[in-house]
Amino acid sequence: MHYAETHFKFRLPWSLLYRPWPEIFTDAPFQFVPGKTPLLWIVVRDAHRFCATIKSLEITIRRLGENSPDETRRFDHLDLKADQPFLFFPVGIGALEPGLYEIFPKVVACRNGKERTFQRWNFPGLKPSPLKIQVLRHELPKPEGFAAGEMHCHTYYSADHVEYGASPAVMQQAAEAVGLDFVNFTDHAYDFAFTVEDYTKEAPSASARFQNLKDEIAALPAKPLLIAGEEISAGNSKGENVHMTALGPTSYLPGLGDCGRYWLNNRPTLPIGRILDMTDAPCFAAHPLQQMGALEKFIFRRGYWKTADLHLDAKHPVRGIQFWNGIRDEGFQLGKAWWIEELGKGNFLLPIGGNDAHGDMNDTTFVRLPLFSLGNNRHHVFGKVRTVVKGGSLPLASTPCHPRDPLCHPRESGDLLAAPATPSAVTPKALKQAFSGENCYITDGPALWWDREVDTVKFHAQSTQDLGGGFRYIRIYKRRILSNGKWAAKEEICPESLVATSQNETIEVSTAGLAYLRAECETASGRYALTSAARCDS
Repeated sequence: MHYAETHFKFRLPWSLLYRPWPEIFTDAPFQFVPGKTPLLWIVVRDAHRFCATIKSLEITIRRLGENSPDETRRFDHLDLKADQPFLFFPVGIGALEPGLYEIFPKVVACRNGKERTFQRWNFPGLKPSPLKIQVLRHELPKPEGFAAGEMHCHTYYSADHVEYGASPAVMQQAAEAVGLDFVNFTDHAYDFAFTVEDYTKEAPSASARFQNLKDEIAALPAKPLLIAGEEISAGNSKGENVHMTALGPTSYLPGLGDCGRYWLNNRPTLPIGRILDMTDAPCFAAHPLQQMGALEKFIFRRGYWKTADLHLDAKHPVRGIQFWNGIRDEGFQLGKAWWIEELGKGNFLLPIGGNDAHGDMNDTTFVRLPLFSLGNNRHHVFGKVRTVVKGGSLPLASTPCHPRDPLCHPRESGDLLAAPATPSAVTPKALKQAFSGENCYITDGPALWWDREVDTVKFHAQSTQDLGGGFRYIRIYKRRILSNGKWAAKEEICPESLVATSQNETIEVSTAGLAYLRAECETASGRYALTSAARCDS
């Protein structure tokens, strides 16, 4: 739960979080690619209920790892009138040399003649935390013909009792700053079904609100590409609520099972299979094994994903598993193990990374305990974990066709755009086709991808000094085909794997006797990447 909503009191007369002021805080992208001048936003929420004026902003800039003194920059006489439910005031903070920085914002605001000063935010009981940004010296590494995107994030259409997100316009600017080609907005299906003015009041039409998001996106610049997707609460094989994300469905997909508006009446709206039948959009299991407490399971009837829930024999199966959800925690490890288990069955699902950010461009503020306490961490930061897919941008890498690779055999002309490759070549149609392929990687920094040759697979790893320089390791994993034709029960690490190596490596591995190959890497500073599996059995 992010961008913390502090005014909702569940019709109770009190809340330790309630103050007769709008929520006021500052946010900024966690990194800026070369050529992008740093900026931040002053975010104001619920100002239609508590009108205020932002008088001024002062920031103290501290460069980490340097002996230079702190620098103070002032933005006086802003006089920004805040009287809307959501407001995002951008402030360009001026050029910064490449490096790591902490920024300490101080906002002066006025309401009903009373002036107050806030350090970073005015959230009650929450200790201020500085913004942390990295100004990159080098472009982020990415192979030609691939597109990098945020696959799980929320706009202000995901707004309820405890959380809300940023506007599509703000998130597009943040996407450009951090170096994304596309963003898949996965707003909650259940939030589309309720009004922003009253989170417990059903909206006249959830489909109309979903269309409003699409219209809002259409009015924005063409790049980075924004896609109106969804996070749907769906019923698993045990009748529990699990979350599934969809990339650009044509129309609204219902799913209100665990929205919290109906108290203990939280049965799934529709089962997973029924929702898959309603759309041709690529769908993904969202944080499938993220651990939860007994109370969450009981109140929201939430559960975990199983193999049967993937509907792999259906006409439209689940295409991938988003087990990296902003942080490499227990949910990541369990989800990754499940993905590898499915690979061992011959189910070549894509590994998907996302952040589940609700705004959250720099860190995450959230309601820890409703009515009582807030929290802050850096686990779910917009754009930090990227999914990089082959074919979302053209031209495609010049590699031989593989009989199982649909990118080599477009179903209709125009599915994939022709050269030359530019950022504007990223389209929803090309991305949907790309996710029906098998070549992608997930990363929080380095590039790691493969090219299939006739009898070998070449793995490529690239890093930069911004990302920690050389690699601690590049591990290639294989699964052998046994003499009886069955696949080995476990993966093995290939002897071609490397340790303590440079920041630009290519490793070629023979495919003889193997079912598939895949790779993982980590830079000297702990940045990580993982590839999809390259089939070798045909």
